[in-house]
Amino acid sequence: MIELSLIGIGTGNPEHLTLQAVQALNACDLILIPNKGKGKDDLATLRQEICARVITAPGPRIVEFDLPVRDPEIADYTARVDHWHDAIARVWIKTIRNQLPDTAAKVGFLVWGDPSLYDSTMRIAERLKGTQEISLRVVPGVTSIQALTAAHAIPLNEIGAPFTVTTGRQLREAGWPDSADTLVIMLDGECSFQSIDPAGVEIWWSAYAGMENQISLSGPLSQVAEQIVKTRAQARADHGWIMDIYLLRRS
Repeated sequence: MIELSLIGIGTGNPEHLTLQAVQALNACDLILIPNKGKGKDDLATLRQEICARVITAPGPRIVEFDLPVRDPEIADYTARVDHWHDAIARVWIKTIRNQLPDTAAKVGFLVWGDPSLYDSTMRIAERLKGTQEISLRVVPGVTSIQALTAAHAIPLNEIGAPFTVTTGRQLREAGWPDSADTLVIMLDGECSFQSIDPAGVEIWWSAYAGMENQISLSGPLSQVAEQIVKTRAQARADHGWIMDIYLLRRS
């Protein structure tokens, strides 16, 4: 049986790793690291640096693999993502079999943030269960939401009030949900805060939250929206990739 560990590693800062995560990494026989290709290879490098920092000799074998890309010819978003996840699962199992001919082994994946929050690693892992005997272990990690609120030193919710975690796509297409006056927006490559009425709305935005190159901006949405858009574009150009998250709150 293969024991597959999905290990939350926080937002890229090695100090975000829990003791449980460090122990899980050291217990692996094989660690697989996805490489998203030119311009995003810093993400693989960060995973390698985390492993180098916390894994003791002799340690597991660490192997990078090329991550498949989404098929732009598939128009439906859900179908496109499902097809992509199927392709990733096939690469996973092929790489595992090539590296570990013995079916009894421990394999680890380093997952940004926490594997349970807006991440598809668990759904991809479920696809592997039909290919051979696999047990799944999940090690929680520091989320980007925690890193965001820490960066700005703000509470996530107001007293006795709910909050909603959603995506940029939902904010653009459905508008501000009725469920809460506080929103956390993740997975937003379009600066979707531009699609809402800024009157009475405050924003707290961070890119690379919790990392050494963290960038944070906040204030009335009407006053800082343009600055965030420009700062985000420059940061992405400088690094070749960007991870950002923001909190919106209306009075």
